[in-house]
Amino acid sequence: MERPDFFTLKNGEKVKLPFSKKEYERRINNLRVVMENNNLDMIILTSMHNIAYYTGFIYCSFGRPYGCIITKNKISTISANIDASQPWRRSHCDNIIYTDWKRDNFLKAIVSIIGRDEPPKNIGIEYDHVTIDMREKIGSIFTFSVFYDVSKHLMNLRMIKSNEEIQIIRNGARIADLGGDEIIKNIHEGNSEIEIAIKGRDRMEREITKTYPDAEYMDTWVWFQSGINTDGAHNPKTNRKLVNGDILSLNTFPMISGYYTALERTLFLNHVDDDSLKAWEANVKVHIKGLELIKPGVKCSEICNELNELFAELGYLQYRTFGYGHSFGVLSHFYGREAGLELREDIDTVLEENMVISMEPMILIPEGKPGAGGYREHDILIIGKNGAENITKFPFGPEHNIIKN
Repeated sequence: MERPDFFTLKNGEKVKLPFSKKEYERRINNLRVVMENNNLDMIILTSMHNIAYYTGFIYCSFGRPYGCIITKNKISTISANIDASQPWRRSHCDNIIYTDWKRDNFLKAIVSIIGRDEPPKNIGIEYDHVTIDMREKIGSIFTFSVFYDVSKHLMNLRMIKSNEEIQIIRNGARIADLGGDEIIKNIHEGNSEIEIAIKGRDRMEREITKTYPDAEYMDTWVWFQSGINTDGAHNPKTNRKLVNGDILSLNTFPMISGYYTALERTLFLNHVDDDSLKAWEANVKVHIKGLELIKPGVKCSEICNELNELFAELGYLQYRTFGYGHSFGVLSHFYGREAGLELREDIDTVLEENMVISMEPMILIPEGKPGAGGYREHDILIIGKNGAENITKFPFGPEHNIIKN
């Protein structure tokens, strides 16, 4: 029996995507401007975030390659047979399914989209995502083509949000706050990090399904950390039980169709000692100053340098652990990042209208020192014409977040 290397399958009907057809067309048109400006005949996307951004489809790789081919007049996703027709239903464009009866059928599917008569001379790929192995394989089928890195161009396009994107981010921030409220209700001495996190996650997922009943639901999560486990911003939750006087870190992350939002807060259980209070108040002062500094026309590095000076005056600069904020959009702990829009000393990007960025200072005081623990606050701001709007409403600071029970 001869089985196909690739095929198409339109099983069911196209479903409602997170954005309108007009929005996806706007994104593709902008991408084709990049192609024209750089004399590209074709772009091969391979990353989860860019394929999701341009088509609406978020793939689950499990070690298999996925892609999206864009030419001057075509766009098609390429997916593995294990997903059947779901990639077609969940994208605004065409789809080709490759089988794994033979090795490298993924590459044959690429060729099938563009044909063999006139091979592309110039091809754009994502250098920050393509593995060495995949780069060599693509090069083996396009032996006379020149390859060009489009990753930074695509990142720059994603950094400016449309009105539809901003709406989904607003809802995400609102839902993150709801998750925070649910976590507060479940903070009690003796409760575990994992059980408290489950409550917050479930509250957010139910609200996401209510707000977006036609979506797919994946990847929403909570990190709820206590004691020494607060030392890292991305430490997973554990089964540790809360102890009276613990420093706590609340982190809620609703995921809506690949769009990430976050709420992060420092809390204490029942009481806070003087050294911890001093450190907490210092971090809050920097957080408030950072919120004031975020506005259009300001360089990311300038914000960072000014906050460094404040931390130094307060005596805590040596405890700072990472950048002061980052962009929002199609990103997750699994994929994506708009590294050109981060509040770091080495980023000179100028803030513009419709960028979305966080303010999230963090300091870590190691065990054995007064006030030991990780302190972090996190708000999301939308850059406007004349200022910035903070869309995080959950309160921060000692007057609100010493949780007593």
